[in-house]
Amino acid sequence: MIFAVLAAAAGHRVTVLERLPFVGGRTSSLEAGGFRFDLGPTFFLYPRVLEEIFASAGADLNSSVPMTRLDPQYRLVFGAKEASCSTHLDATPDIARMEQEIARISPSDAAGFKKFLAENRDKLAAFQGCMQSPFTSWSDIITPKMLGLLPHLKPHLDLDKYLQGFFKDPRIRTAFSFQSKYLGMAPFRCPSLFSILSFLEYEYGVYHPTGGCAAVTAALADLARSLGVRIKLHEPVTGMTFEKKRVTGVTSVQQSYRADAVIMNADFARGMKRLVPNELRASWTDQKIAKKKFSCSTFMLYLGVMGLFLACLITRFASLPTTKKIYRKSTSINRHTQIHLSTFRIACVTDPTLAPSGKSTLYLLAPVSNQLAKTDWKTEAPRLRKRLLQEAAALGYEDLEKRITFEKIITPDDWEADYEIHLGATFNLAHTLPQMLHLRPQNRFKDISGLYLTGGGTHPGSGLPVIFESARITTRLMLEDMG
Repeated sequence: MIFAVLAAAAGHRVTVLERLPFVGGRTSSLEAGGFRFDLGPTFFLYPRVLEEIFASAGADLNSSVPMTRLDPQYRLVFGAKEASCSTHLDATPDIARMEQEIARISPSDAAGFKKFLAENRDKLAAFQGCMQSPFTSWSDIITPKMLGLLPHLKPHLDLDKYLQGFFKDPRIRTAFSFQSKYLGMAPFRCPSLFSILSFLEYEYGVYHPTGGCAAVTAALADLARSLGVRIKLHEPVTGMTFEKKRVTGVTSVQQSYRADAVIMNADFARGMKRLVPNELRASWTDQKIAKKKFSCSTFMLYLGVMGLFLACLITRFASLPTTKKIYRKSTSINRHTQIHLSTFRIACVTDPTLAPSGKSTLYLLAPVSNQLAKTDWKTEAPRLRKRLLQEAAALGYEDLEKRITFEKIITPDDWEADYEIHLGATFNLAHTLPQMLHLRPQNRFKDISGLYLTGGGTHPGSGLPVIFESARITTRLMLEDMG
């Protein structure tokens, strides 16, 4: 939708074909019985990118979607099965208070917080150009500017090892590394570059958009329509038309469309395999896609319940000595005996518009294996649901079962079948070093003229602010090519 806004603002005629009866995809909402839940992302980071996008189209983000900065941003709960025995940390953007929170758990680590912020402030400034530029080949990597970034990149370190330079206590390191789950990765596998994710939270804030993150995509759609964009809902694309190695349009369930350029925002692997003939994509054939690494998936439990709660957002971790083992199990094997509740959010505490009076919305997420694990989710889902409710009770939210008036579960089966996500890998291609920059699907798809990509499957990667940058890169490339 961001591409549509930017291209229309530049004077181009744009038609958006949306498979679902509403905009947003994974950044849409579930609504029933007066409850509204964010389907996927449930809070918002680094709104500066979106503010710039709205401004470039003559609009104001904050007028369109009011946002509340959260403080504390979330509570991290570590360890024991009983809330009274666990350790918690209330993450706050207030530096002095955050140092106190760290010192309460690990006094010797408090001094590392400002050092972490300073180093990552420099890292973000150094890498910002990379996040905003296309990478088409090795020649874009082997430049004096890029080589100068190697001291910041530290390719020999994963995120957890990098954080050991600031924090000794594994609980504190987890507080600054769990953000790797935004990419569907464990901190023990995630490149150290992505320490900037937690830095963004403390430097620029964690926000709740009124109406949920789906309100952002709805506002983008309204802005696009005001610029003349045609948005066709409930109109799945069934194929593309080509003349030799150039795309000339798309075909939907309703009609065919001629186009000077086609921008694909579908899940990359699913879109390629379904819409582009294998022989036209030598760089990304079915065989090559099958060899790539994909992220984990998620098990989602959305509950509408009677009663009100005080907490807003809790990120829960299991006993830290086994965290590495738990992460490995959640992303690589067909067992879920070690899966734990990762995110527990009650967004209606901040935003009462999300639930009827006297009721609450609860959002529970657990990272699980993608479909390569061949899990029988008909059997596993009830068992995992029970465990998540037990963990919620351990956090102090007891008797939820008796208070539920609405419930929906989404498993990797559903992500794959209902939301067209390859392998149910909700964070797309894994963000390993061999799958980044020019080695990731490029914004200007090099095998086919006129075809462009945007979304988490292309450069620079997943996470809402990063996906927004992907759309800006793609728009600039298309405008350059169109003259």
